[in-house]
Order: sequence, then structure tokens, then C-alpha cells
Amino acid sequence: MSKGEAVGVIGLGLLGKAIGARLRDAGFEVIGYDRSAEAMQRFGGRTGEQAKQASRVILAVFDTSDVEDVVRESSAKLYIDCTTGDPVRIEALAAQLAQKGIGYVEAPIAGGSETARRGEATMLTAGDTSGCEDLLSAMSSRRVHVGRVGMAARAKLATNLVLGLSRAALAEGMAFAESQGIGRAQFMEILGQTPAAAPSALRKGARMVARDYTPESRIRQHLKDVHRMQEVTKVPLPLTAAHEALLSGAVAAGDGELDNAALIRRWEK
Repeated sequence: MSKGEAVGVIGLGLLGKAIGARLRDAGFEVIGYDRSAEAMQRFGGRTGEQAKQASRVILAVFDTSDVEDVVRESSAKLYIDCTTGDPVRIEALAAQLAQKGIGYVEAPIAGGSETARRGEATMLTAGDTSGCEDLLSAMSSRRVHVGRVGMAARAKLATNLVLGLSRAALAEGMAFAESQGIGRAQFMEILGQTPAAAPSALRKGARMVARDYTPESRIRQHLKDVHRMQEVTKVPLPLTAAHEALLSGAVAAGDGELDNAALIRRWEK
């Protein structure tokens, strides 16, 4: 049975598709929209421009410029932004909307699309969530409220910095092990018995071993986040600068649409 008015989900990539599925499973009527006709075909539910007229709209687009475009084109009373975006522009947008009596909640999700689909990814929320607690609860069972609007984007960038560097370190360690005659599978078996065996590393390492780069999260998306980190930082980020160059090389090589596990390909001949 549908729960009240339809909810719009705009941006039907990996995350938007997972969010839509979660909400449908929870009994919400969902209308999805994406600029890509192919993405709408893959959504698995109702789609169309009507998503922009929903009173509550969930945003799962690429960046804040896309969020701003959607807001100009839609008429929601409340926006729930799951995009990892620009904290300064997010604050400005939320303030503009508040003057019109329109709500804005940040809700970026830390974790890949498959984790999000299971409702197990951690959601970082900011702003007044009283108008969307039902949606947020359906989307994820794990939430951390980090304060005023703008702070969730900052927190997500910080956690993405650590996650991205850990993936890069894993790829470099695996490449080094191979150069020393230790195969990928054996390296992961060894790694799993050491303090370096973080759950995220084990999952991503398994994909590197299998050379399975079907995207759960894309290299080009993480590169976008790394660019943003460099723009807003107030401290030097030397490791992130090296990571940025590595990701840029992967995108230039045509790997931007692949999963972040494909970073290991930077060491392949």
C-alpha cells in the first residue's frame, strides 16, 4: 500500500536506483527522473517529469550544480539531498529556499550502491529532518546527524578522503606484492590475517583479485569529490594530491566509469 503522496527521486544512477528500490520496498509511491532515458529504463519503477512536481524530492545527482538545476526546474516543499556536493553552495541554496518556506535536508550516504540498497550504508544528515523522518528511516537504518546544513557535505568529504586513500593504499600494496611474487589472492589471504584488514579493504580487494570492476561507485565520482576536497581545505593534503593524480590518470585512461576497485589497473602493464 502506498504511503501518502508520491516521492520524487531525481538522479537515477547507482545511488538513485538503490534509494528508489528501498522506498518502494517500504511502501512509498516513487516517481523517478533522470536526464538519461537509459537510466530511467533501468530504474525498475514509475518514471517521468512528474517527479519534479512531487512535494518531497530526493536528489541523487552528480554534483551541486545539478542540484541547483533541479531546484530551478521543480516545485518541491522539501528537498532531501543525497549528493556529495559543495558545502558552501549548499548552505547558500538552503538559505534561499528557507526564505521561501522550502525545506532542505542533507543526507549523503557513505557506502557503495549495493550497501545502500540493503539499507546498511551510513547516512550523514544535516538540517531539520522532522519533515522526512519516514523517508530517511526507509532509506537507511544507520544515521548520524552532524548539525546544520553544509556540515554533512563536509563530513562526507572527510570520510571519503580516508576511504579513497585506503583504496589507493590497498591497490599499491597489491601491486607491490605482485612485484615480489605474491599473487593477488594470496596477498588478500595474508592481509586478512593482519591489522590492515579493514572490512572495506577486504571487499574492494576481492574485486581487485577477481578483476570485477562493475561499478558500485565510480572512479570519476570519487575524483569529483577529491577535487572538492582540494577546493575547500584549509590544511595541506599531500596524500590527497597524489591520489588526485592517480585518479586523474585512471579517468584519462578511460576507466572513469568503472568501480573504484579498477584503480589497481594503474599498476598493470
